[in-house]
Amino acid sequence: MPRYTSDSRDRVREAIDFIELVSARTELRRAGPRSYEGLCPFHEERTPSFSVEPVEKVYYCFGCQASGDVFTFVQETEGLDFKGALELLADRAGIQLEAESEDPGEARRRVRRERMLELLSRTASYYERYLWESEEAAGARIYLEQRGLDREILETFRVGYSPSAWDRVLLASRRGGFSEAELYETGLAQRSQERGGRMYDRFRARVMFPLADARGRVLGFGARAMGEGQKPKYLNTSDNEIYHKGRHLYGADLARAHATKMGEVILCEGYTDVIAMHQAGFQNTVGLMGTALTEQQVWELGRLAQTVLLALDSDSAGQEAMLKAARVAARRKLDLRVVEMPEGADPADLLLAQGADAMRQALSRSVAFVRFRVERTLASGDDGSAEGRDRLIEALRPVFETIPPSAMRMEMTRLVSGKLGLGEGLAEKLLSETPQQASAGRDAARSGHAGAGPQARVLSGREDTERAFLAQCIAAPIHGQAALADADVQVLFSSELLRRAAVHLRDGHVSEPLKGMDDEDRELVSLLAELTVEAGRWPVAEGTSTPPMLEVQQLQLQLAAIDRRIHAARAQGAGEVSELARRRGEVKLRFDRAQERALAYTGAETGR
Repeated sequence: MPRYTSDSRDRVREAIDFIELVSARTELRRAGPRSYEGLCPFHEERTPSFSVEPVEKVYYCFGCQASGDVFTFVQETEGLDFKGALELLADRAGIQLEAESEDPGEARRRVRRERMLELLSRTASYYERYLWESEEAAGARIYLEQRGLDREILETFRVGYSPSAWDRVLLASRRGGFSEAELYETGLAQRSQERGGRMYDRFRARVMFPLADARGRVLGFGARAMGEGQKPKYLNTSDNEIYHKGRHLYGADLARAHATKMGEVILCEGYTDVIAMHQAGFQNTVGLMGTALTEQQVWELGRLAQTVLLALDSDSAGQEAMLKAARVAARRKLDLRVVEMPEGADPADLLLAQGADAMRQALSRSVAFVRFRVERTLASGDDGSAEGRDRLIEALRPVFETIPPSAMRMEMTRLVSGKLGLGEGLAEKLLSETPQQASAGRDAARSGHAGAGPQARVLSGREDTERAFLAQCIAAPIHGQAALADADVQVLFSSELLRRAAVHLRDGHVSEPLKGMDDEDRELVSLLAELTVEAGRWPVAEGTSTPPMLEVQQLQLQLAAIDRRIHAARAQGAGEVSELARRRGEVKLRFDRAQERALAYTGAETGR
């Protein structure tokens, strides 16, 4: 994987209009000379606590403490890593990224991957044209129409049709300069079993569903047979260098923004289910790619939203997918809910037969997976014998491992005890019997139940003061640079992270806090973004004298440092306490005067 130059990253950062980028997620309004505010896109709230500093392109939420820069924002809202966020923004800004020097082998692999992606994209466009322009695809168009899908939504998902001839893609790709080896490696062609191993198109006479990554780049295809007696009914691209069916979710590139904004993602099984859901307005829907749900896919679901609604088919395969999802989601602490579908119907069937309102009602009646699984296990087991009841308890133990002490656990325990004719105390004992299970339950309780929202960070008074001082240095960079030059970083700051931030600002970055940063140092980027947003809430105050609020914070830090020295001297019986107390009195007097000036200054600024 190439690492891009810092100059490339800086050009992308400068090119992006951060207010426009954030406004796609939440409505912003001006809140100060250098800041905007709005409802936080990362947690539910009614009163705006999300601040954006447009010049430095950083954000901070005073409610959930989410913070970062332009790249972090895209990482969090789009579920990408840093490289993916950088590439997405570069595409958006039309900037060519420059890779740092690569070894020859890495350069060859990168060029090879780019050619494979280009070939897949060209082929997807060819299939799409063939669906709408060829007479052969008339049956496919009728099939899609009967599924209730309009051309507009099908074009959004780039649905196409592969010709029945054995070499259409092969010949077209050769004319485009691609080799047979590249066609084979992307899964677009395969070799016959006959002598000589003749190459031919892998996909023929099928409706083609492009399978894309988070950036919308085609990685492979899912294909549904249209020919009479054609086997198999569904055929996917096999795993290869760039496509791994267990890592991706169908439609995630189109659903990502909607899922993040709503805090919920809907999971279906079929391609047409996903497309039908988007057409009906449920644009936070993704689908399985013709495979059993994998741990990587559950991880991707968690990056889209904290709540996952399973709108899977009611047949046994759909139920098995739910059970697999639950086992993995418990470790990811996702809020997993089940949308019960009518017997024998999938989401596309329900939408076609009863419309969007019926689906909306089904979604509103979703139940916590824990409840669904407990009720389903009890309904399917034998509660008429002691052996049968023991088997049910054994089957339910893994469920109860995922439920911390809570009202839900009490309710589920009552349900089990009532169904099996056991006392609640005995049922609870049996359901959490082994030491390992008890330990797992305590761990789950300590970490919070699935779906818990972000926990507010609790700062000590000392850390709060230290952060306020650094924010004031950024708000008034000329005086802030001088204040930092005089500061003993090791003495004044309580954590290594704050010391790193102070040193970074002191070393010529106080006026541009994010400049010269390693963007992959998420912890420091996040802190500097928070401080820059906080600084933007204060009016620009660059005169001949030190701004009052900066002086207040600087003196408060000095007072705290003197207090710590006095405490240590008393503990050691040292004789310098009286001298330290005298110095403290001098600093305290200066602090009180600075605080008076600060109060007068802020009152004048706010018109009081």
